[in-house]
Amino acid sequence: MASLTLVEAAKIQQNPLISGVIESVVTVNQMFNKLPFDHIVGNALLYTRENAIGGVAPIGIGGGSNTIPSGAKDPATFTPVTTPLKALIGDALVDHFVETTMGNTNDQRGVQVSSKAKGLGREYQRQLILGNSSTNALEFDGLQVLTPAGQMVDQASVAYTLEGLDALLSKVIAKDGAVDFIMMPDIVQRKHLQILRASGGAGIGEVQNLPNGEQQMFYRGIPIYRNDWIPITGTTTQLTDVYAGCFDDGSRKVGIAGLTSVVQSGIFVSYVGEAEQTNDTITRLRFYASLAVFSQLGIARLQNVKTN
Repeated sequence: MASLTLVEAAKIQQNPLISGVIESVVTVNQMFNKLPFDHIVGNALLYTRENAIGGVAPIGIGGGSNTIPSGAKDPATFTPVTTPLKALIGDALVDHFVETTMGNTNDQRGVQVSSKAKGLGREYQRQLILGNSSTNALEFDGLQVLTPAGQMVDQASVAYTLEGLDALLSKVIAKDGAVDFIMMPDIVQRKHLQILRASGGAGIGEVQNLPNGEQQMFYRGIPIYRNDWIPITGTTTQLTDVYAGCFDDGSRKVGIAGLTSVVQSGIFVSYVGEAEQTNDTITRLRFYASLAVFSQLGIARLQNVKTN
């Protein structure tokens, strides 16, 4: 007597389909959800950085020595800065037949819209580090461009050290020396832990419990965020960067902040309607955003850190 085969059984059995999509395209950026966003009116933000303070000088008293020195008459000078918003966009097109007949487990349009929103967030995070309006006028400038030469510490193509990290932290003085974040790719974070394990002093468990129950790594009381958008370049010798800085406190004077429109803030979704030439429905997602470094003393970069 023959038993029921798997082939025959499969004809009257349907495997369950889990609702939703499991993410496989992931780039770790622990700092992104900590970045403050400033909402602006218009398509750009204008601000002024101090260039040189007004001159002062000591002066004598009486006897002809009380002539005002020329240096005491020097005026303060300033540098105007403009940070424009840039537009990111994505269209989700779904065949109307597919949308209406194949949505019993997953909302076909909803899945596509969600994926487009994820794509906009990922593109912003890429430009946050790598954006360069000089090579692509449609991008906003990221930290590789916005960190000035005077805020660079060169690791000179040698391995990551705590001494190098300390020199980096010393560059961030916009908040009277207070530093809000350290940001590094995973490979440097692992080297940081390796140094702690070998030191016998600072414990590898230099962490704090956050209100949500997560543990956050710290160094000198400063949170260390992994950000794998920071590139690793080179073949024989591979090099990368570590950033440190402070977040702006709302004063628009001391740190870094994301920018977005006050009218349409964040990612916003519009249902465009049905395509004219095809049977598709169109949903458009937009994100008008940029990055501001208000004080150049609020960001610093440890460059040419050897990773191999």
